[in-house]
Amino acid sequence: MTHDTPPSPARGRLRRPGRPRGPRRTGWRRFVPTWRWTLGLSLGFLVLLLGAAYTCYALVHVPDSRAAAATAQSNVYLYADGTPLARTGEYNRQDVPLSQVPKQVQEAVLAAEDRGFYHEPAIDPKAMLRAAWNMATGGGTQSGSTITQQYVKNSYLAQDQTLTRKAKEIIIAVKLSREQSKQNILQGYLNSSYFGRGAYGIQAAAQAYYGKNAEQLTTPEGAYLAALLNAPSALDVGSDPGARPQALARWNYVLDGMVKEGWLPAAERRSVTFPDPQPPKAPAGLGGQLGYLVQAVRQYLVDHKVITSQELSHGGYRIITSIDPRREDDLVRSVQDKVTSKLNPASTADRNVRVGAASIDPASGKVVALYGGIDYTKQYVNNATRHDFTPGSTFKPLLLASAIANHSRTQDGRLITPDTIYDGDNARPVKGSSVPYAPENEDQADYGPITVSKAMDDSVNSVFAQMAVDVGPAKVKQTAVAAGIPADLQGFGATPSIALGVAQASVLDMTQAYATLAAHGRYTPYTLVTSVTRNGTGLTLPDRTGVQAVPRQAADTVTSVLRGTVASGTARAAQGSGREAAAKTGTAEDDRAALFAGYTPDLATVVSVMGQDPDTGQLKPLYGALGQQRVNGGGPPGDVWAAYTKAALAGTPPVSFDLLPMPRTSSADPDAGGNGTPPGPSYRPRPSRTSAGLPSPSFSPPPPPVNRTTAPPQPGDGPSGSPGGPSNGPGGPGGPGGGPDKGPGTGPDDDPNTSPPGGNP
Repeated sequence: MTHDTPPSPARGRLRRPGRPRGPRRTGWRRFVPTWRWTLGLSLGFLVLLLGAAYTCYALVHVPDSRAAAATAQSNVYLYADGTPLARTGEYNRQDVPLSQVPKQVQEAVLAAEDRGFYHEPAIDPKAMLRAAWNMATGGGTQSGSTITQQYVKNSYLAQDQTLTRKAKEIIIAVKLSREQSKQNILQGYLNSSYFGRGAYGIQAAAQAYYGKNAEQLTTPEGAYLAALLNAPSALDVGSDPGARPQALARWNYVLDGMVKEGWLPAAERRSVTFPDPQPPKAPAGLGGQLGYLVQAVRQYLVDHKVITSQELSHGGYRIITSIDPRREDDLVRSVQDKVTSKLNPASTADRNVRVGAASIDPASGKVVALYGGIDYTKQYVNNATRHDFTPGSTFKPLLLASAIANHSRTQDGRLITPDTIYDGDNARPVKGSSVPYAPENEDQADYGPITVSKAMDDSVNSVFAQMAVDVGPAKVKQTAVAAGIPADLQGFGATPSIALGVAQASVLDMTQAYATLAAHGRYTPYTLVTSVTRNGTGLTLPDRTGVQAVPRQAADTVTSVLRGTVASGTARAAQGSGREAAAKTGTAEDDRAALFAGYTPDLATVVSVMGQDPDTGQLKPLYGALGQQRVNGGGPPGDVWAAYTKAALAGTPPVSFDLLPMPRTSSADPDAGGNGTPPGPSYRPRPSRTSAGLPSPSFSPPPPPVNRTTAPPQPGDGPSGSPGGPSNGPGGPGGPGGGPDKGPGTGPDDDPNTSPPGGNP
């Protein structure tokens, strides 16, 4: 009889009867974790994570919501040499209870920022993940934040974009949602949000934009203020008339959202019109040019995402600008001497005159001087940076640069060079385009066969319209954008009219492009700022590494042609600078602005004399202004350019252009289509474009000069447009002109041989 004996410990552990023994792990499988080990590790990690989250939740406290207002500081702006320019930083906040904010204004804010506010939690993980994914894949910056999170960021935390701050924001938002009602959170949000113009909260915003209390706001006004929360500086149509399209789009988005959520009847939605805000009021201490400089610097920092509008308004920053105080004085003095001192207060035409100018060092890209208007406390809109005027024929050099850079050819296969001959007849329909276009020449002049170089001298529209088709409008735009013209400008389409400068580029934009030509085609992004610090810590400024945007040969060829325009064309005023220069004149659509754009090897400057009604903000032609039948680019703008350039470069040695242009061809070169002197123009006079009905100007003694330092407001001054202090109110963008036989941008092009009596060549 046999007996089963239990296994010894050496043989292993006891097994339940009938349970098979698993295979022994051998080789690499010995290092693979078992499911028990994996489960245990995961549970342990989850416990640690929950413990850490609970610890953070317990340690993070909700701070005082008024701490931000209590610690608000001034911003200090300095000139490039470190001397003081301005000090700003008024913290304008007035709290009101939610009951004093109309229900539909509250709903407009919810439609703009967080439509699920009342029935969703304090944080939205899906929106946060979506925003993070969008940023990670290059889709741009998005917050993904609920109104509760935004309120926490506005009132409790700094504005820095760090993971630590974001974590605190989430924790405080969760705590706050448990401690306060939705109504209290919305009230806090409405009282702490930044609406632009230095206004924190709905009450300060209602006063700043509409001169009324929050409880008096209408639904359209509330929708506009709600729209501003997305980008206050970029959507303020009172500060920048060119912002109207974007502001209208956002305003419509808010109203449509209200309809979608059932907060606004569709019939009422269809009946509302856009509520134009009142012109901004200039802060005290920013008279003269100071306000324009501060405004331009602020916009530069916000646009380049160095600082947000809210951070700047909160203050505490030390900002060193690129503005050279001596050259700034030179520019202001030149405008006063050549334009503003000659304005007749009794002349209706002279009341419409505005001046904008910018000057850039081509080597560094630094903006060394800027002229925004006669006085920031009287004309709030910055004429140097506004985007509602067109540059006219000052765009033509960029078209020629594109033709040369792309080795473009005419319709019959001839290479486009400065010596290529075109048909310069008036109103000649372009060939090779699916878009009909036949722009008029100045004074309807027929030039017959004419070289490109001579066409640039006399600014012959028909030649450059055809050249735009030959090069291809898309390629022309590509070259212009590479040189520094913003790609998203209104009117900047790929059509033949691009040749005549229909894109609404600002004076500063055009200065950037001409600085690129002056630097042999090397594009260095302009800057208005050299240093920004807060509490001793420097902020990162935009990368401004230069790139060869336009081939040197193309840029230098254009410079060579523009030197001829100074020698014998419409830009002869540049000779008054006493420097070797290249320049081009231009006139905006419907004679509403006259420009002079030019450069020496070491300084690029653009000057524009503009027309705008001080009461309505409507853009106006310059007929009869400054005692002239028509203001040409070679007249007052050219005089300002020459006087400024001469003064700004005084004491520096003269510099000559070091050019490597394409070889000039002779009349024997068939590829160029011949050279030689083209026939002179034959004229068919057209009706005079005088300012009918305007009285003959009788000049009175010039007003006292306005310098770049603070100019105290006089009675009647201010942004209201009252006598003595006309304001630049909102002005809509210039609309297209004419039909196929007279395209946009076909205003006068400063032919020195056809200037009206009293005009300057």
